[in-house]
Amino acid sequence: MKRTTRRRLTHLAMYAVLLAAAVVVALVLDWGRLQANFFSLDGLGDNLTALILTGVRNTLGYTVVAFGGGLVLAFGLALMKLSPVLPYRWLATVWVEFFRGVPSLIVILGMAFGVPIATGWTPPGGPVGAGLLGLVFVASAYIAETLRAGIQAVPKGQAEAARSLGMSSGWTMTSIVMPQALRIVVPPLTNEFVLLIKDTALLFVIGLAASQRELTTLGRDLMTSGPTAGTATSLTLAALLYLAITLPLTRLVAWMETRQNRSR
Repeated sequence: MKRTTRRRLTHLAMYAVLLAAAVVVALVLDWGRLQANFFSLDGLGDNLTALILTGVRNTLGYTVVAFGGGLVLAFGLALMKLSPVLPYRWLATVWVEFFRGVPSLIVILGMAFGVPIATGWTPPGGPVGAGLLGLVFVASAYIAETLRAGIQAVPKGQAEAARSLGMSSGWTMTSIVMPQALRIVVPPLTNEFVLLIKDTALLFVIGLAASQRELTTLGRDLMTSGPTAGTATSLTLAALLYLAITLPLTRLVAWMETRQNRSR
């Protein structure tokens, strides 16, 4: 048997197995029960309106704040990790490794409850502010490593050429190195933004007021008090809204990476 014929038969067998599995699933599942529990149409419009006007708005707002704060803090951490001063490198390394190694949930709980108990200081903004500060710290650790890698990916010869022209090290970093590094790290930074969108769901542990709920918390609460109470329809809607936000971003990342690979 020829190799091409064997490959074709193998592919046909794989398709047949997949089709058989789909038929078995279709026959076994109780579609009526699934529709009633996950896709109930009763009060669907009210749920969707609440999820969009409150859940999506707060989720995106929290994400922008956490990402923006993390990005600002990450710039300093990345420069500290590349600093010739050893204590700066140590401090940045400890920060990055700690907040990358500890679960985000523990950081949020620590900022919301541990820090006020230990120091008597409450972060501004109440529980939401404390939770967002925790997300800022976590995001800064990941973004700092991304920025550091982007800076080191810029050929050293360009910085050396700028210095030979009399440019200071700070101006060289600002005008020569950093613009190129940012173009390199845009795709991974977008991935970090997507991860932060989902990490905002962790804020539910600090207790949110009704107007402060993000998508996951609001979807959970609507399971018990909304027009589709007693079903998981609100969680299904929340999941679909998450996908509506994240899928375009992930497609954008894939397009940017393809474009970068072509330009190289």
